[in-house]
Amino acid sequence: MHRFLRRSLVILVSTVALLAPAATAQATATKAEVLSSWTQTTAASTNAWNTARLDREPWASYGFDWSTDYCSSSPDNPLGFDFTLSCWHHDFGYRNYKDLGTFSANKSRLDSMFYADLKRKCATYSTLTQPACYSLAWTYYEAVCIFGSLAAVRPADLERARTLLR
Repeated sequence: MHRFLRRSLVILVSTVALLAPAATAQATATKAEVLSSWTQTTAASTNAWNTARLDREPWASYGFDWSTDYCSSSPDNPLGFDFTLSCWHHDFGYRNYKDLGTFSANKSRLDSMFYADLKRKCATYSTLTQPACYSLAWTYYEAVCIFGSLAAVRPADLERARTLLR
C-alpha cells in the first residue's frame, strides 16, 4: 500500500510540474505574442481567435481592439456568402497591429490570413456555388492587398461572381 501511495504521489507531482509551466507561459505572453498566435493563416489560429472573441474577459488586460466595421463598404454577405467573421478577424489584425506600431511588418500575413479565412468559409458551401464564392474571396483579398481596404470591390466584381452561379 505504501508503494502505491508513493507512486501516486510521484505521478501527481509530475503532472502538476508539467502543467505549471504551460499556465505560466500563457500568463506571461506579451500582447504581440498573443496577437501573432491569433493572426496566422491556419484554421487553428482562427479558431483560437474566435474562441477568445466569444470570451474576451480572460484577455481584457491586453487591451485588444475588438471593434469592426466588418467588410467596410463592401457587402458583408455578397451573393449570400457570409464573410462577416472573416472581415472581423481581418479588422482585428489591422487595428491591433496598427496600435502596436507594427502594421507594415504584418500586413501581408494579415491579408493572407483573411484570404485563408474566406476560402475556409467558401469550402462550407455546396460545390455548385463554391466557384462564385472563391471568385469573390479572391476579389476581396486582392482589394485589401492592393488598396488596404475592401472599398475597392466594385459592383462589376460581384456581377462576375454572380455569373458563376448561373
